[in-house]
Amino acid sequence: MKDDFIFGLRPVIEAIEAGKTIDKIFVQNALQGPIYAELKTILAKNKIRPNYVPIEKLNRFTRKNHQGVVAFISDVPFHRVEDLVPQLFEEGKTPFLLILDRLTDVRNFGAICRTAECVGVDAIILPEKGAAPINSDAIKTSAGALYNIKICKEPNLAHAVDFLQQSGISVFAATEKAQKLIYDVNFTEPCAIVMGNEETGISKEVMHHSDEKIKLPIEGKTQSLNVSVACGAILYEAVRQKITAVPNP
Repeated sequence: MKDDFIFGLRPVIEAIEAGKTIDKIFVQNALQGPIYAELKTILAKNKIRPNYVPIEKLNRFTRKNHQGVVAFISDVPFHRVEDLVPQLFEEGKTPFLLILDRLTDVRNFGAICRTAECVGVDAIILPEKGAAPINSDAIKTSAGALYNIKICKEPNLAHAVDFLQQSGISVFAATEKAQKLIYDVNFTEPCAIVMGNEETGISKEVMHHSDEKIKLPIEGKTQSLNVSVACGAILYEAVRQKITAVPNP
């Protein structure tokens, strides 16, 4: 944990100015002062959105003099969907994307990233808030795959879904409430697959904006799978379709 975050107004400012990737930043409610005003300006300039929290939350991160600011650093650079998608098309690729809607478990996240990188997912799209931290635990669980796959952080996932659809990318939402099985949809065209939170699933807003709902068949008495396992099964069905759709030479 100590390697993943920094605290204090000036250290955080210097980290941002040095080009460090800020995964999350927590700022004490009603914080004031000239150095904080400088930090606010830098955050706005770099399009970093702080989480405003009570001082008790900051004290849980560290008992040292944090000056009302704690920032979590990521070794993984972040991208924007609106920049990445045109690049994929320009490279002649058929975009294959994964959207993780508020997954909070670091190990699930890392395992999913590992599978996604193995199957050739072009990028993983996350919300800026409410997602698992991209820290050393996530990188370790991903077996280093997080260094080899693009990560997009978006302020509004529903807007990101709209952008994907306007770009010709179909968005499939995985939910046990779906009528259609994963084997009945076409993953060979440009597509994005949405996986939801471990407890509450995909948010209503993102679900509403998606093109189709899909599910895995469940034959046993247990009615749900771990999100990492479910994601792996869906991604590999997409891979199977892509492989079998390619004609033999």
